[in-house]
Amino acid sequence: MTTENSTETPRFRIYRAADAPDYSETSCMEVVGMTDIIADGIARAGKAGDHEGNVVKLLFAMPGMSLTYAWFKSGFPLPLHSHNADCLYYIIAGTLKLGTEDLGAGDGFFVGRDVPYNYKPGAQGVEVLEFRTADTFDIRFLGKTTAFWDKTVAALEAERPNWAAQRPPHELVGVK
Repeated sequence: MTTENSTETPRFRIYRAADAPDYSETSCMEVVGMTDIIADGIARAGKAGDHEGNVVKLLFAMPGMSLTYAWFKSGFPLPLHSHNADCLYYIIAGTLKLGTEDLGAGDGFFVGRDVPYNYKPGAQGVEVLEFRTADTFDIRFLGKTTAFWDKTVAALEAERPNWAAQRPPHELVGVK
């Protein structure tokens, strides 16, 4: 059940994961702060297979709120970045390293608007839910040097061969 007027907040709405569009098919996230170095780094990351190391889907959006599912495969080098919306992360399965903290299923973290962050998925990758206080928001990549992007691309090239056979961590629960 949903309203016809997309600017009106629905009082009740069901969403289905099977119907969730890939982020590449949405306009919910705009890249801002682009420089020639960042544009070149993003292009090189694409050629190195960054799209093979993650699955990101928009599960739900309404004015002032969105919910995203993200699966980052093992070792995916998530570049340092920020968003102009608050974001609350909940780890469904797998692990990640955030600074000096190791987090796993059931853990989470909050990142305020415009706060730079990144994290590194663990050996089996990580699946997270991202709750945002906006239905449209930006992403600002903060790697401003060629050396930063060289390191990101090298990590992608090193990890990429491992990704084709990987399954989401939630499928591995109980598997030995």
